[in-house]
Amino acid sequence: ELATRLEPLEREAVSGHPWEEWITLGEQARAGGQRAPGGLSRWNAGKDMSFIPVRVELVVEVAYEHVMSGRFRHGARFVRWREDRSPESCTYAQLDEVPPFELHEIFAAG
Repeated sequence: ELATRLEPLEREAVSGHPWEEWITLGEQARAGGQRAPGGLSRWNAGKDMSFIPVRVELVVEVAYEHVMSGRFRHGARFVRWREDRSPESCTYAQLDEVPPFELHEIFAAG
């Protein structure tokens, strides 16, 4: 069902994509044997890390644990499609950032 929904968005996906430069640099770096997006995983050399860019036209709501340096950490989980939202209306600025516990605060009492 997901592949069927995303397949039309694969056409002409790289041009104008927010990751266009990243995707292009990744292809060049992989050709030169450098670590790059879609390249070998440093944790699992046999893992398929390939990806297919799609046009940015759909919005989903996700659940997440933490955002660090502009990236979701520990994986984001699909919650639901948001057909009432446009991609332009979604920014990192609207995310709730839960401050991490400092270990010294956790263990101070003990």
